[in-house]
Amino acid sequence: MYKFSKLVIKNAIFALTFIIASGAIAFFLLTAYIANKTQEHQQTIQTISQQFVSDAESIEEVATKFAAILTASTDYQTLIIKNNSITLFNFQSSHIPPHEYVLAKRKTVSAGKLNLQVQYKLAFTEIINLITQLFIGLIALATIFVLISAQLNYKLQSVIFSIISKQISNELAQINDSDFITSEQSNEQLLEIPALQEGIAEIRAMMTEQFKNTTSLEMEAHVDSLTGIENRNRFVQFYEKQIVQESPVKFGVLLITRCSELQTINQVHGYNSGDNYIIKVADIIKNALTTLPTGKLFRLNSSDFATILINEKLKVAEDYARELNIKFNDYQQLNELDSVAFTGLVYFDKSKPLGELLALADTGVSVAQTQKSNSWYSQTDINILTDNSANFGSQNWRQEIDSVLDGGRINLLIQPIQPSGRNNRVYGEILARFLNANGDMLPTATFIAMAEKLDKIIQVDRLIIETAIKEITSKNMLDSSYGINISARSINDEHFMIWLERKLLREPGAAPRLVFEISELGLQQNIKTAKRLVDMLHRVGSRVTVERFGVGLTSFKFFRDLTPDFIKMDSSYTRDIDDDKNNQYFLRLMVDLAHRLGINVLAESVESQEEKHTLEKLFIDGCQGYYVGKPTQL
Repeated sequence: MYKFSKLVIKNAIFALTFIIASGAIAFFLLTAYIANKTQEHQQTIQTISQQFVSDAESIEEVATKFAAILTASTDYQTLIIKNNSITLFNFQSSHIPPHEYVLAKRKTVSAGKLNLQVQYKLAFTEIINLITQLFIGLIALATIFVLISAQLNYKLQSVIFSIISKQISNELAQINDSDFITSEQSNEQLLEIPALQEGIAEIRAMMTEQFKNTTSLEMEAHVDSLTGIENRNRFVQFYEKQIVQESPVKFGVLLITRCSELQTINQVHGYNSGDNYIIKVADIIKNALTTLPTGKLFRLNSSDFATILINEKLKVAEDYARELNIKFNDYQQLNELDSVAFTGLVYFDKSKPLGELLALADTGVSVAQTQKSNSWYSQTDINILTDNSANFGSQNWRQEIDSVLDGGRINLLIQPIQPSGRNNRVYGEILARFLNANGDMLPTATFIAMAEKLDKIIQVDRLIIETAIKEITSKNMLDSSYGINISARSINDEHFMIWLERKLLREPGAAPRLVFEISELGLQQNIKTAKRLVDMLHRVGSRVTVERFGVGLTSFKFFRDLTPDFIKMDSSYTRDIDDDKNNQYFLRLMVDLAHRLGINVLAESVESQEEKHTLEKLFIDGCQGYYVGKPTQL
């Protein structure tokens, strides 16, 4: 919208242009008119001279009378009558404007039989004055027009822009409505301007796209993409805004449900199976929540779900946990899992900070994991975080691990590795499962993690090795080879190394049948120790596998010096190998280099015929996975 001053200047420029154009046209026409009149007057002088009668008068008298006749009928600026070179009559007007001298041209004409020469310049004072007055009037009218037009344009512009603004405001009001994408557009148009309607339509389309993008970003920020459940950010917002601040919520129960088998499923079956496992657990929890309309479910991280039961007593939450336990047990049996999920409960009121509640619920999960599969534990001691039992969950696990170690409650399974050729030397991997005092299986991943945390992993490794050797020798199974995992903590412990060497030396029949699996990252921690371990195991007749190969950045020079017997490729390289050309190329290169060094290459997490067939074409020496063979009792 233009300001009034700008409209005046704009109109003044148009008016000035019109005046200049009009003046130029008027000047051109006037010049042509004067030239024409001057030329016609030349004919008039000749006509009068032919009709003039001198009556034998003197030439001076004739000139005077001739001049009188001419000046009586015509206005002159200049009139000069000569006879040869003698001036007989000379008239110069004293009232002629300067510009008129420029417009009129002086002419000379012969008077015919009077033998006179007439020089004249006509006067056009009246017509020039008239044109000048008209031109001044035009300027005055143009000035008035400029002011009036600017004022009218300003008012009209204000009205139009007010209507346009109102129309845009109406459209934006519809756009700001959260349902504007699905709502019908209003047919009311305050101003029928096609360009305006097109512009508003473009703005609406742009705002619609922006709204969709914003909604999508908000979904990404607050909703878990895998399960469609609100994430930890939304969980924190919900607790702070709906519970801590003034609201009808007075109390409730927080439940943390931890998926105990996610790590194992990811490693053994692949990440797609892990995702399906998480989705199924989420569906079980959501179905169980249908009877509790006040319940809110969130996914806190990869393995933990949080459920908030608003204004519900602990008794109701415990009934809900029992229902989860039943559903998890059914899912466990159907899918042959060691466990599915464990739940910790804690009652809260508005005074409890969120961090403290999460710590209490997490402690409840830790306690539940030491009990039956898929069990739950209600954390009723809300002062546990401020007294001497702050590590109650860890202490409970310490007691459980000590109990397992003291009672030797361990169950060994074996999963075969199928050789790709008759001459390939492979083995079966021993998998350990741990039992509580009631004979229920503890979550393996959590047990190992807590053993690492509580510095019990070396004792756990010793229990597994002793139990495996005892089982192999007592059942006379020395015709096959068996793989046993050793933690990185153990191989870096001097006392463990001495114990292992003595143990193997005392078991000359079993030692050559054992293949010790150590992770690539574990070997990288101390290269000298790793070299000493491999040399010791080779000295007693055992063999070594570097598992999860490809995760670290170890060079083949290191393996050439280390001389392991096998490398087991990490599942990230073997999973969906039939569709991944890059991994196929990398794996083929690794196999070629390993074979040059006399190292056999194994593949884990083989879950389909296509994967196995592709790996065999890449000359892998052996395959391990649920497609090849499931774990069975040793």
